[in-house]
Amino acid sequence: MRTLYSLAIGCYTLVIRLASPFHPKARQMVQGWRRSLHALENCASDSERQPLLWFHASSLGEFEQARPVLEQLRADHPGHRICITFFSPSGYEVRREYPFADLVMYLPPDTRRNARRLVENLRPGVVFFVKYDFWFNYLDALQRKHVPVYIFSAIFRPSHYFFKPYGKWFREQLKRCFTHIFVQNQESLQLLRNYGINQCSRAGDTRFDRVKAIADGAQPNPAVERFARLHKDCTLLIAGSSWPPDERLLQRYMIAQQQRPLCLVLAPHVINASHLDDIVRLFGKEQCVRYSRLEHVADEELARRSVLVVDNIGMLASLYRYARTAYIGGGWGHGIHNILEAVTFGKPVLFGPNHKKFQEAKDILACGGGFAHCNYEELEAQLNLLLDDNERYRAASDACLRYVAQNIGSTQTILANIHLPEQ
Repeated sequence: MRTLYSLAIGCYTLVIRLASPFHPKARQMVQGWRRSLHALENCASDSERQPLLWFHASSLGEFEQARPVLEQLRADHPGHRICITFFSPSGYEVRREYPFADLVMYLPPDTRRNARRLVENLRPGVVFFVKYDFWFNYLDALQRKHVPVYIFSAIFRPSHYFFKPYGKWFREQLKRCFTHIFVQNQESLQLLRNYGINQCSRAGDTRFDRVKAIADGAQPNPAVERFARLHKDCTLLIAGSSWPPDERLLQRYMIAQQQRPLCLVLAPHVINASHLDDIVRLFGKEQCVRYSRLEHVADEELARRSVLVVDNIGMLASLYRYARTAYIGGGWGHGIHNILEAVTFGKPVLFGPNHKKFQEAKDILACGGGFAHCNYEELEAQLNLLLDDNERYRAASDACLRYVAQNIGSTQTILANIHLPEQ
């Protein structure tokens, strides 16, 4: 099975390389792989060997899950070095200058040669994977060097390939290569134990700790506060990580509710010139203003514009506090994005139908802080309820705050059950 797996990795790598002249993300990955291999050569020539902690995150969302653990370890063990690897450009390009890491790079393709080379050059003392992204040649190389490997905020479902008829080899790798698996929920824990994978425990989701820290440390945003002040008679909605289907629904609602004073802060998931232009055309050029242009827009003109388009990355999480309620994008595509960033501020969340793979979505629906819709009519009814019924709104907001409060503490559970190398 390892041979077939390695062959599949080789084919995938070849496809990315062939696509790189034509596809920007593929080109970023290939260039990133090259830089990573060069960085490994510098690691190999470093004669001063302080213990190294290696964190791997698939993308930006998983990195945010890693941050509470990583930053607490950095504070507790300032003499340890930290390396972060990313699979996706969306993680690396945003966090390549992350100040709490000594080295940030792309994870080279999971070939046996790359795995041996990285492990031998980095010589990590302990390795942390986040949620998923299982790279089995890297895991094998680490196990052969007897390096402790942990994964946290992991979640498993019966539909995963581990539990298919062909999944025996993959399950064996989980059992053989991981020192401990920290899962999010009881269902994941029981599923692993049913298959004899017993080095696991329930620790919850570190994202709760992360979003709580963001909320506690959020700084005022003068530009958005100015927009809100000039629309003080309007109800402010925030749409986070939106995609075109989400944006069309919200535009329809804004038109249908013209008698109701509304304004919208829209933070799209994909930020490029084409998508931003599409948003402006959809809502109307006379109604939209881009965040990057706010300082050039006079108060009188800004007061006439009801849609603020956030055209940057990294700001969204701290903006939810200005909203009455939040719409979370992705539910009409591959899956909803981060609802916890809004929930931690006590903001009821609305999202589309593709949410069933997300534990936090199930939980927030069950406790009354979230609302899922399958069509425009349902979305309209839910929004109207939250905007018109203050008692129902307060109940949903309180449910959000209780939910976060009941689920923080995962970081400390994980830190209490890991073993680090001596400095």
